[in-house]
Amino acid sequence: MIEDGEKRTVSGTLVKVLVHRRDDRGMRLEEFASRCVRRGEVHELVTTDHGVADGRIDRVGFLGFTEIDRGGVIDRGDAVHIGGAYVGTVLGFDACHFPNHYNILIHRASPVTGSDIALSPESPVRFG
Repeated sequence: MIEDGEKRTVSGTLVKVLVHRRDDRGMRLEEFASRCVRRGEVHELVTTDHGVADGRIDRVGFLGFTEIDRGGVIDRGDAVHIGGAYVGTVLGFDACHFPNHYNILIHRASPVTGSDIALSPESPVRFG
């Protein structure tokens, strides 16, 4: 059974840059491979080198918070671009702070922080 068809790009604006990392964060991926996000919501962007099969997400770099400008569906595997640069792919979602916000986990070869990749507020963010 095929479930996924085409979708619109979800976009946002970086509202705060984060500059810290952790090796003991203890995040857990939600069982769901997608989440709906609405315009105006603010969510945290977190990088990791962990995979879907890992039970606990410890090695993380915090990028920042994005305000959703154009709502839609963010799926596991969506490409993430900030300021036009490719950052990684959506690994999944940690809901430890929900309903305040989701941690959107972004997979890449090694975790980076917002300062590591020279992010700045007002940078455009795209998922998909």
